[in-house]
Amino acid sequence: MYLSAIGTAVPEKRYDKRACWDAFTNSDWFARLNDRSTAIVKLVLSRDNGIEARHLSVDTLAEAMAIDPDTVQARFARHAPALASEAGRNALQRAELDAQSMDAVIVTTCTGYLCPGLTGYVIERLGLRRDVLAFDLVGQGCAGALPNWQLANALLASGQCAHVLSVCVEVSSAAMYLDDDPGVLISACLFGDGSGAAVLSRKPSAARRRVEWRGTASLIDPSEREALRFEHRGGLLRNILTRTVPRLAAGYVHEILNNCLRRADLKQADVTEWILHAGGRDVLCAVEAELGLPSSALRYSRETLREYGNLSSAFVYFVLDAALAEGAAGGWWWMSAFGAGFTCHGALLEVE
Repeated sequence: MYLSAIGTAVPEKRYDKRACWDAFTNSDWFARLNDRSTAIVKLVLSRDNGIEARHLSVDTLAEAMAIDPDTVQARFARHAPALASEAGRNALQRAELDAQSMDAVIVTTCTGYLCPGLTGYVIERLGLRRDVLAFDLVGQGCAGALPNWQLANALLASGQCAHVLSVCVEVSSAAMYLDDDPGVLISACLFGDGSGAAVLSRKPSAARRRVEWRGTASLIDPSEREALRFEHRGGLLRNILTRTVPRLAAGYVHEILNNCLRRADLKQADVTEWILHAGGRDVLCAVEAELGLPSSALRYSRETLREYGNLSSAFVYFVLDAALAEGAAGGWWWMSAFGAGFTCHGALLEVE
């Protein structure tokens, strides 16, 4: 499997941490939450937490503070199809391929639910063929991009498809929840909205840089399910985020990296670039320490986190796009994402 092109999309409105804090203090939530909770929000939004701004699918931050089931569902239904289609359109344009040449479309999300699924909207908006294979993947959290690509690889390897459009879209502002739980509050301060798309092909393009999928590894540990997950409460998605996440993520990233390198007869020193889901600043620090990496190794993940916040499953598309746009050195690249479950996936990319 080869990467033909990446495309990304974010909402027009960008909000920095100061604006988020001001909106919170001016909302009803400031009085409804206890003093400890407001202190946590202030700390996260005032210190250097690795995030400067986020793009959100709201015209004002006061709108984001309106948290009820009908409002957030309407937000997802309006913006998820638009963001997914915009990212897909950008990927197709970069690949210089017509929408009709796509043999399959795979759309991943965890921040909302539509039936029929998002693939139907992407097919309609981009003008994909009516007989295109369509797969909606849900419930995989921030790790969702890699299973999406694993499915694309299977479709391409089987000979059923020549080109697959892979999309991850998250409207995190449609999964907003506030209460006095520290994990819930920190989550509300970390996530942004956005979509990433990739055109994945059976053959490489002679006109673009060669990026080949060379191996993949996965790990699912249900015993740590409660460490990181969504739950439904009062008709809303409530994110459970615990203090063990950085340690767990770092350990699982290391384990699947070793598994994949062993099968490819490679060593960690052979990896020239790191395309990692960030989660947050503490997670990146934990991964660096676990793998013994210099801070510069995860620069693309840090830059993406600073500008966009945690984009959940879409995040690694932005990181990979940044590395390719800067002309990062070729060789073996490691792409990895972790999330709810607890799940962790990774892939070796050979880049020329």
